Amino acid sequence: MERPLTKYITPGSIAYNLEDYKKVGGYAGLKKAMKNMTPAEVTSLVKGSNLLGRGGAGFPTGVKWSLVPMNGDDSKPKYLICNADEMEPGTFKDRYLLEGNPHQLIEGMIISAYAIRAEKAYIFLRWAYKKAEAGLRTAINEAYKAGYLGKNILGSGFNLELHVHSSAGRYICGEETALLNSLEGKRALPRTKPPFPAVSGLFGRPTVVNNVETLSWISHIVENGADWFKGLSLTGTGGTKLYGVSGKVKNPGIWELPLGITMRELLEEHAGGMATGHKFRGALPGGASTDFLIEEHLDVKMDFTTVAAAGSRLGTGTMIVLDDKTCPVAFVHNVERFFALESCGWCTPCREGLPWVEKMLASIEEGTGKMEYLDLLKFNAKYMGPGNTFCAHAPGAAEPLQSGLKYFYDDFVEHITGKKCPWK
Repeated sequence: MERPLTKYITPGSIAYNLEDYKKVGGYAGLKKAMKNMTPAEVTSLVKGSNLLGRGGAGFPTGVKWSLVPMNGDDSKPKYLICNADEMEPGTFKDRYLLEGNPHQLIEGMIISAYAIRAEKAYIFLRWAYKKAEAGLRTAINEAYKAGYLGKNILGSGFNLELHVHSSAGRYICGEETALLNSLEGKRALPRTKPPFPAVSGLFGRPTVVNNVETLSWISHIVENGADWFKGLSLTGTGGTKLYGVSGKVKNPGIWELPLGITMRELLEEHAGGMATGHKFRGALPGGASTDFLIEEHLDVKMDFTTVAAAGSRLGTGTMIVLDDKTCPVAFVHNVERFFALESCGWCTPCREGLPWVEKMLASIEEGTGKMEYLDLLKFNAKYMGPGNTFCAHAPGAAEPLQSGLKYFYDDFVEHITGKKCPWK
């Protein structure tokens, strides 16, 4: 398949204010949806595009929307929420969109709210994103003045209020039901599912939570069609993806590329390869809560299905690279320390298991670890895995741990037998 050249969701050619955004086609998708499409037709189009959620889980966006009850009773509120609480270590793609192109997100949210008949929407923003918050508030004010928000949008009879909520700042708020509790002013704890948010979410009402990158695609899909969107990728799933690379590479950064490029292309062509004097040992392909992939996986396509088949997850698509001069034990310890600190403490495997893991890893890194710790680490990784915890926090934390032990086991042993970290 010939590689499509795209510049759709990144802000490179799109200015920050409303007038410049309109000059490059801004709000054309909104006008098309409001004047020519019913809410059901918008949902059907997004479902047909095969847009998978870009927040990490990869759940089909149109399917999520279709779970919202549409029984004709719109007298009670429905809600749309943009999850902009980007706290996954190594991930910075949403910040790039928020700071560079706020109107694109706003337009996508208006269309999405129209599709599910939600008349209130919130952007749940990471507390530290002050520049993004200022830009969003300015853009929202511009959209209200232009008639794209508020009452009777573009004469359609559809109303929408859009608010920015700056979060208190916890990683667990990336879990959509913990986000809902936080937005309601409660402690950020995940909820039991079912009921799912599409049926009973914010304040007990039908709610859809989507990621910044996901929502930023909606106006383009409405304007150009499902087949156009699917044609942008190199796989059966549609669109491009914002891929990022951090670590000891020559050109760390973020790029919009067709979904399905290989790890090798991302690392060598776009990130410029490893920094001088450093060799590749492995990478977390989609943020800190994903399993390591190593050199034998470099030709794996970076899409949701293929990365999963290789034993990891695409996640956020932002790769954290491990090089040969960085201690893998310290690398894993640093990640697990973060997850231990960010646990909400609601369930035992997460509350007790993660601090236990962190302490054992610290001991191994300091040269006081014991061989039996390795079996205990494997034990914890297993019992923090899927199906054993209340939400996905601990299973995500288990991924770099279990794969670190799998691929760098000899390094752990060397720390224990040598009673020191070889990299120090």
